Amino acid sequence: MTLFAFEGMAVATVMPVVAIEFDGLGLYAWAFSAYVALSLVGMVVAGTWCDRDGPRRAMWVGLWVFAGGAVIAGVAWSMPVLIAARGLQGLGGGALIVATYVLIARAFPEDLRPKAFSLLAAAWVVPAIVGPLIAAWLTEALSWRFAFWLVPFVLVLPALLLRKTLREHDGGTGERGRSGRIIPALVTAGGLTLAMAAFMRPAGLPLWADAAGLMVGVAMLAYGVRILLPPGCFRLRRGLPTTVLMRGILAGAFFGAEAFIPLALVEQRGFTVILAGLVLSVSALGWWVGSYAQGRIPESSDRSPTVRTGALLMASGIASLPLCLVPGVPAVVCAVSYFVASIGMGLCFPSIAVQTLRLSPVDEQGNNSAALQISDAILSSLALGILGAIHAAAVTSGGATTTTYDVLWWLAAAVGIVAAAIASRMKPVSAMPVGRTS
Repeated sequence: MTLFAFEGMAVATVMPVVAIEFDGLGLYAWAFSAYVALSLVGMVVAGTWCDRDGPRRAMWVGLWVFAGGAVIAGVAWSMPVLIAARGLQGLGGGALIVATYVLIARAFPEDLRPKAFSLLAAAWVVPAIVGPLIAAWLTEALSWRFAFWLVPFVLVLPALLLRKTLREHDGGTGERGRSGRIIPALVTAGGLTLAMAAFMRPAGLPLWADAAGLMVGVAMLAYGVRILLPPGCFRLRRGLPTTVLMRGILAGAFFGAEAFIPLALVEQRGFTVILAGLVLSVSALGWWVGSYAQGRIPESSDRSPTVRTGALLMASGIASLPLCLVPGVPAVVCAVSYFVASIGMGLCFPSIAVQTLRLSPVDEQGNNSAALQISDAILSSLALGILGAIHAAAVTSGGATTTTYDVLWWLAAAVGIVAAAIASRMKPVSAMPVGRTS
């Protein structure tokens, strides 16, 4: 998780510089969406490996694929090459996060899992604070490429520390399980890519071709999610289905808004890359505060009220981001808005993970952990695609303005409010009062 924190925040910090250097502002959102789309495949493969063989293989393969993608990104000579490298990173990153969740389920008893997820958030704090600063300094002193090339070196220590723990908690059912999910994952990733391409409206593509691509992409997505996600997700069925869906809704709102913060501050307010990176740094601290708070809640407690509170905090923080673009407003206001949103996410994400593992048999922990990440990947990628399409349209019609970013952030905040409204359906039917089943 330390590696994820450093790399994720560093990339978000340097991406405005990369997009401007490659004259690729119209493809800006793709650098994030490609990561998310390809992570789908890594998640499903890792979920199958974890349930069948244990988390060790998924962890090691994920680490090295992730690092390899970072090296390729560092030598990229165009925006398409960088996007492809980010996709490779997503493939490894998807495997890593599923293996981490399964390792927590294996290494910690049920009553300690909330605290384990709180520690997971704490692992983000220092690297996420220094990551943007290091990335910004490297960009201004040397080149943005060094922010990617640093990743393999950051990888070494956690890889060494994990060896003993992975050996102790490896091993699965030995059965093939749901290995048939890999093809649906590939179809879903392809459908997601087609849908995002349609949202972006490639130059020179006729409208009918754009519409056809969108319809095919949606059909592929519909086929894939029917197999990869628990039945009833999109019907908001109580318990595990809604819990898994909530992860994606919240991720779409938060990460969709986050992707445009550095770009807006650099482009509209003239902030330096270092100052924009400082604003991003507060996310890790806010996330840890929220995660620490949820870790004090007894494991047996229903997590839906906690998620509702977190979703409302996230929505309010995102809704106030337009204040950051008002001339004369100090950077600290931007940091406070993002800090509040991050506290909300710190409350939500660990609570959703705890609820998912509690509702999962041991031999389904890998697949259900993968389902959480798949929901995250699909809905955050679609959110980035839609918001990216709005941004790209503004760029091609004269340039993005402060109003463009205001609209993007308010749309993301509205999604957070929807999440708060449906959070109560995370409670399974068996936990409902007598006489209530819907």
